[in-house]
Amino acid sequence: MPIALEAANQPDVIALIDALDAYQKPLYPPESHHGIDITALSRPEVLFAVARDDSGQAVGCGAIVVGPAFGEIKRMYVLPSQRGRGLSKALLTFLEAQAQARGCHQFMLETGPLQLEALGLYERMGYQRRGPFGNYGDDPHSVYMAKAAVGAA
Repeated sequence: MPIALEAANQPDVIALIDALDAYQKPLYPPESHHGIDITALSRPEVLFAVARDDSGQAVGCGAIVVGPAFGEIKRMYVLPSQRGRGLSKALLTFLEAQAQARGCHQFMLETGPLQLEALGLYERMGYQRRGPFGNYGDDPHSVYMAKAAVGAA
């Protein structure tokens, strides 16, 4: 399945973000939601990747916000009908490579403890649990993880 950097403000991509929100919002209290909106996903420091099926429909997405100290993984989502094919791994690998090519050598993320599939993916991809980073604080509804880029010191 092709994966490319694209604009987030496309109708089929917005539908993916809406589906992710519909899944996550019932799981955690509002103060524990840390997703970024379409406007934020369109900022220049955000790399937004979209996976499309053979018909060109968006079926998965993810972003990395590239900052001076680290890149933060955001908005990873694959439609349930497309799961189990390695698409999440491919999206994450693509985002990491794109960020590393732009000088990013440390990746961080925040996810929820009830998202067991996501936690499993991140652990398999080499992410390790850590404490809060950036503007995050202690939150029992958050799991923080980090990974050094391949070849980073």
